[in-house]
Amino acid sequence: MKWRSARRSSNVQDIRGRRGGGGGGLKLGLGGVAAVVVIGLLLGKSPMELLGMVAQVQQQMPADTAGTADAPPVNDEASQFVASILGETEDVWGAIFADSGSRYTPAKLVLFSGQVQSACGGASAAVGPFYCPADQKVYIDLSFFDQMERRLGGGGDFAEAYVIAHEVGHHVQTLTGISGQVNAIRQRGGNVEGADGPLVRQELQADCYAGLWAHHAQRRHAWLEDGDLEEAMNTATAIGDDTLQRQGQGQVVPDSFTHGSAAQRVRWFRAGFESGDVERCDTFAANQL
Repeated sequence: MKWRSARRSSNVQDIRGRRGGGGGGLKLGLGGVAAVVVIGLLLGKSPMELLGMVAQVQQQMPADTAGTADAPPVNDEASQFVASILGETEDVWGAIFADSGSRYTPAKLVLFSGQVQSACGGASAAVGPFYCPADQKVYIDLSFFDQMERRLGGGGDFAEAYVIAHEVGHHVQTLTGISGQVNAIRQRGGNVEGADGPLVRQELQADCYAGLWAHHAQRRHAWLEDGDLEEAMNTATAIGDDTLQRQGQGQVVPDSFTHGSAAQRVRWFRAGFESGDVERCDTFAANQL
């Protein structure tokens, strides 16, 4: 992927290696993350919920028990890559919003290491990349990309770009009111999980938005190389609910889906990538996901 041709965003905040912002603290390794996921599935609980509890414990640890991570070099290649992908999401979504007569407000992206405090609460590297609508920021510990490649079977620069674009897709949903609608259902006590539920539809729409972004970015830069698209599809397959459940508990429970099956995630990414049309990403109106 020839990502260096993209404009680098100035909306990246790099706090890797800082105490209290990202460095230090108890950090789950690959085995620890896998163990938490398996325990969650066996107990019938959301692995993300359990990982969030781990993050809360980490946040409550005394400061003197946490080491200080070594900060990476300023403006290293990893941060340049993230800034380039974020900059391209800003340019693509800025143009799409302008075409509809509105203005796109870019998200901020925070690079952290170990643990971080967001407006949505404390989180550790174990939870993976996430978007917080309360402060409209994307949070990423770059060690997730290593885990994605070694543990989940995904990986590669375009796969990493897909993950970033997916999280930015959640920001677009916040700006357009979709996230608020799903949260309103949850606050009323409605069930948002399940293979056909609002949460899966929200996540699949973010996948479609990531594909839509990739469509327009490719037209602007012709930056994809042989194997890049396959990288993204392999990653989408690796993080499908059915794939993770089958690995974790040996069976698939669609009623507990939160992100969609592997086939659904691939299908909706392709819908965005092949069409480049926002209207094709209306997962909430789709009769079949």
